[in-house]
Amino acid sequence: GEKKKVVEAIREYPKLHPERALSCILQSAELMSRARPGARKERVDNYIHRLEEMESISKSFAGVEQAFAVQAGAEVRVMVNYTKVSDKEVLALSREIAGRIEEQLSYPGEVRVTVIREARASEVAR
Repeated sequence: GEKKKVVEAIREYPKLHPERALSCILQSAELMSRARPGARKERVDNYIHRLEEMESISKSFAGVEQAFAVQAGAEVRVMVNYTKVSDKEVLALSREIAGRIEEQLSYPGEVRVTVIREARASEVAR
């Protein structure tokens, strides 16, 4: 009994059509719903365990120094040692980590894996 526009927006979800207000509203509602533990009837201890597992899986790869599950588990940010992981290897590493997370964990929605490789240098001019 919903209006045609509402039905179409739900049917096309999760594809985001920025020109369509209902598509943006659905996307925002889903993100807000996912953003807090327990929002989808998940126990907090299960939620925390899943985040820890995402980080643990990410840290198990060579060259990874740190990993952080962020955005309520919708993203894992992985910091690699720039001397051990090349620019070419970063893309493959992100795919491998995502594949392992997909194989080993159960989670709502999707998980974005962002691998960060950087070198920093600073000097003081006097």
